[in-house]
Amino acid sequence: MYRKSLSLKIVGAVVALGMTSLAVSGPALAGHHMGHSAKAPVVGGAPMYPTKTIVENAVNSKVHTTLVAAVKAAGLVETLSSPGPFTVFAPTNAAFAKLPAGTVETLVKPENKDTLTKILTYHVVAGRVLSTDLAKMIKAGGGKAEFATVQGQKLTARMMGKAIVITDAMGNKATVTQANVLQSNGVIHVTNGVFIPR
Repeated sequence: MYRKSLSLKIVGAVVALGMTSLAVSGPALAGHHMGHSAKAPVVGGAPMYPTKTIVENAVNSKVHTTLVAAVKAAGLVETLSSPGPFTVFAPTNAAFAKLPAGTVETLVKPENKDTLTKILTYHVVAGRVLSTDLAKMIKAGGGKAEFATVQGQKLTARMMGKAIVITDAMGNKATVTQANVLQSNGVIHVTNGVFIPR
């Protein structure tokens, strides 16, 4: 019973992150587009090309195989391949491994698809939000910025030195370990933790 309850909470958290929407102005993004001649950033040993979608790039990252499997199990491949734009906080395999034993295996079962979708969408924000945008929001918010996810619940961002730390609805913290990985339909920020909605 405890594991099922925890799994539902985890899924709810991930979904909440995905439903957050942020208003980002065009000028805030000006000058942040990587040209074709620029070297693509590497995530999980694979280049992340700004001309490819979030899904097209993520499937090649060796450190995001759990996330990719979860996205497939939740039926979100088509959504995250659409024009968007989306901002995705992408937990690594190591981040998922911090969850209680058996959590991921339980979540990817067909009967838990709704819960898994809620957790995953808690990691998605509508619009392209760069780390510079988050830093400006944090400064304007007096040290923190709250924003809604596609799932509907909020995340809170703070600066810890030069790092951006995100706190979920359950009080869990994750650091953005690699920011501004531009995609044709948004941006990925790699994180070292999984967000859990209430």
